[in-house]
Amino acid sequence: MGVFLHILNNNIIPIFLLIFLGYALSKKFNVDINTLTKANFYIFLPVFIFTNIYSTKIPLEMIKICGFAVLVLILNAMIGNLISHKRGYDTGKKFAFLNSVMFYNSGNIGVPLVTLVFSSDPYIIEGSTPYLDLAVAIQITVLVVQNITTNTFGFFNAGRAKLHWKNSIKKIFSMPVIYAIPSALILKLLPYDLTEIPIWKGLEYIRSGLISLALITLGVQLSRTNFQFGSKDAYIASFIRLLGGPTIAFILIKIMGFSGIIAQVLMISTSVPTSVNTALIAVEYNNHPDYASQTVLITTIFSAITLSLVIYLARIIFPVV
Repeated sequence: MGVFLHILNNNIIPIFLLIFLGYALSKKFNVDINTLTKANFYIFLPVFIFTNIYSTKIPLEMIKICGFAVLVLILNAMIGNLISHKRGYDTGKKFAFLNSVMFYNSGNIGVPLVTLVFSSDPYIIEGSTPYLDLAVAIQITVLVVQNITTNTFGFFNAGRAKLHWKNSIKKIFSMPVIYAIPSALILKLLPYDLTEIPIWKGLEYIRSGLISLALITLGVQLSRTNFQFGSKDAYIASFIRLLGGPTIAFILIKIMGFSGIIAQVLMISTSVPTSVNTALIAVEYNNHPDYASQTVLITTIFSAITLSLVIYLARIIFPVV
């Protein structure tokens, strides 16, 4: 119950507050959703990714964890393709469904969630939290993989519904986020510390604003969404994302030989709700935006319960020796 209340108070309620503000703002004023998504994808998201990658130390041993994160994506894509075929989705719905099960909220829910879990009992030893730095480093590694794939394959998937695959690839390379990732990795190799330059503080302000803007944008989109809470498609995607994700993670953890804190973080990380960016991408490409927004909302609501269950099970199945 304590874990559930922590997640509810520190993650779910703040998220829904921002979504509600966006919803209310759109109902009161004529808010341009396209302008908001452009601000997300062309300013806030690339700066968020650049600053996170540049300022985070990612040890070389995290390569194996990168492999894990990629395998999770591949297996989710295989399951998504199978279900899409069985359900008879058209091209647009198929790729919207794939995005909703493959890409999860590893940033604005995953990072604070892992920080919360591993800075509290039973991980406090003599007044310190020795596992916290490792846990956050693991989660940041997963976040990097998710950001790269969401903003490449996620855009490609959405574009395939409306564009030829060549035009879809051109659209991807018009997005600044594609260049933010390699730029950060290359600049990390230089002997000069960019965090000392005057504009870095401005970049941090932009980074801090991403979560708020993304959730407010989702609220605006939801205000214009035709809700169908009886739609099986959104619930199927939600089931795969919230319960299928940690199940896949458990299997891969066993196969790849992870244990202890690493195993716990990876299992918890894969159980977070669908990424808000999947809804924003759907809006940007006009590819089933209602469905994408509903899936984000439903997975976020039910994650208050499922996350508590996964955290509890991860502690029992993968104890810290």
